Amino acid sequence: MESKNHQSDTHVVFNQPKPLENYNAFTADRILQYWVAQFGGQWGEERLTSFGGRIGGDLLEAGMNANQYLPTFRPVDRFGYRIDQVDYHPAYHQLMAHAIEHGHCAMPWSEKTSGRHVVRAAMAFLHTHADPGSGCPLTMTFASVPALQAQADIAEKWLPKIVSGRYDGRNIPWFEKEGVTLGMAMTEKQGGSDVRANTTYATPCEAPGGGKRYSLVGHKWFCSAPMSDAFLVLAQTDHGLSCFLVPRWREDGSKNPIHIQRLKDKLGNQSNASSEIEFRDAQGWLLGEPGKGIKTIIQMVALTRYDCMIGSSALMAQATKEAIWHTAGREVFGKPLHHQPLMQNVLADLALESEAALAISMRLARALEQLDNPHEAALVRIGTAIGKYWICKRAVQHTYEAMECLGGVGYVNENVASRLYREAPVNAIWEGSGNVQCLDLLRVLTREPDTVSVFIAELRYAIGANDAFDRAVDGLEEQLGNAEMLAYRTRQVIEKMAILWQAATLLRYGEPDNAEAFVQARVETSEYHQYGTLPSHIDMTAIISRAMPQSSG
Repeated sequence: MESKNHQSDTHVVFNQPKPLENYNAFTADRILQYWVAQFGGQWGEERLTSFGGRIGGDLLEAGMNANQYLPTFRPVDRFGYRIDQVDYHPAYHQLMAHAIEHGHCAMPWSEKTSGRHVVRAAMAFLHTHADPGSGCPLTMTFASVPALQAQADIAEKWLPKIVSGRYDGRNIPWFEKEGVTLGMAMTEKQGGSDVRANTTYATPCEAPGGGKRYSLVGHKWFCSAPMSDAFLVLAQTDHGLSCFLVPRWREDGSKNPIHIQRLKDKLGNQSNASSEIEFRDAQGWLLGEPGKGIKTIIQMVALTRYDCMIGSSALMAQATKEAIWHTAGREVFGKPLHHQPLMQNVLADLALESEAALAISMRLARALEQLDNPHEAALVRIGTAIGKYWICKRAVQHTYEAMECLGGVGYVNENVASRLYREAPVNAIWEGSGNVQCLDLLRVLTREPDTVSVFIAELRYAIGANDAFDRAVDGLEEQLGNAEMLAYRTRQVIEKMAILWQAATLLRYGEPDNAEAFVQARVETSEYHQYGTLPSHIDMTAIISRAMPQSSG
């Protein structure tokens, strides 16, 4: 009997897509380009194209390396001198340098052109594709500027280095560097989000007051990016909770005694070191008035919360791209996986959700540069809480669903999909968890009726485009007018506000077909439970095509 010939090399790879790499992350993203242009950022397209080329190129590998070779902590040098040094893989410094040199931290403060916040938001969005973790120190540096401006003499020394476009990751005094990064340290073990329970105490070294030097003693339970050149710190004084700028080095060139106790072993966000620290007579400078620390630092917190929206929008967008790209290159049951009806429903649903998240994030970016307009300022005030709550929570389920589209290969750590999933919870937890955002909204609803009216007006700009949307806005107004049990229903209220704001933004500024699909899927139906439950009459192929990365290199 004649035996059949079998190929001896059994490991032939077929029916597996090529990885999504070696492409321009900006020019391949039609949705991002659309929203940048829609809110006045067209002038930055050349800059974003340059930025996106490396994000989809060598920096993808840098992001992988920065998350594989994690930061390590050296408390002392080989001779026993305290150095409190965190060492990063060179890829981390590569990521930081690229972002800072392109204006990630400085653009809104150094540029005067309209749309500067929009272009900078797009840059932060793209950077997240390469590495979300290093986005943390970049965000804090960007967000520190308004708080520093509360103290003009301190700002005069520090702001030029923040906006210099130079990155210097060496462990040397800040005044020997051309560029610096800043961090933030608020949370303590006993208080968490309740910073008024902080016990870190600051005592004046000479005369008290804004811009004066104090000595800080205490601890911080979370201090991310501990190699930042300085930190904004909340500490108690005789006048109450106050805000201080605490550098890692003293003016005489000696090390400021900010002792790192350990690095946190986190679920995600691993390229970014997070630490526990102690202040042992650490010197810091008071920013603003004594006892007004929350008022001073809240400006920084508000911008970091806004960046959480951008970061989670980026995670969702990248997860969507990975899912669409992978399924387009894989065949099941005789045709491409992304042409199978059930998979199309999931992919289109993911694409709708990620675009809606980006839309309201970019709407806030536009509002941030018009804070002298009462409507825009109020929208930032209320929209940040709504957007952070909703987008950051949605990212967790969203990244999981995208990972499932890839199947088993998506679950292994070599694939970016698993990293996106591990990363997703952090933005919902940090900078005020979901309930903290709800409490912030509750304060607005009960104490700031004018701000609520602005939000309703923002929704009503889209009235007339869709009957179901119009009815839902009327229903929301009625619900907001009923204060009974509001404290228990705040999550229900904030979710409805978020969905209607996304719908309004898409109806007013977005592509009509996508806007209509979003309203049908999120406003008209009450049967929405999981991704992949879109009404059958939605043009899912068109939605998927719009979200498909346009180039592979």
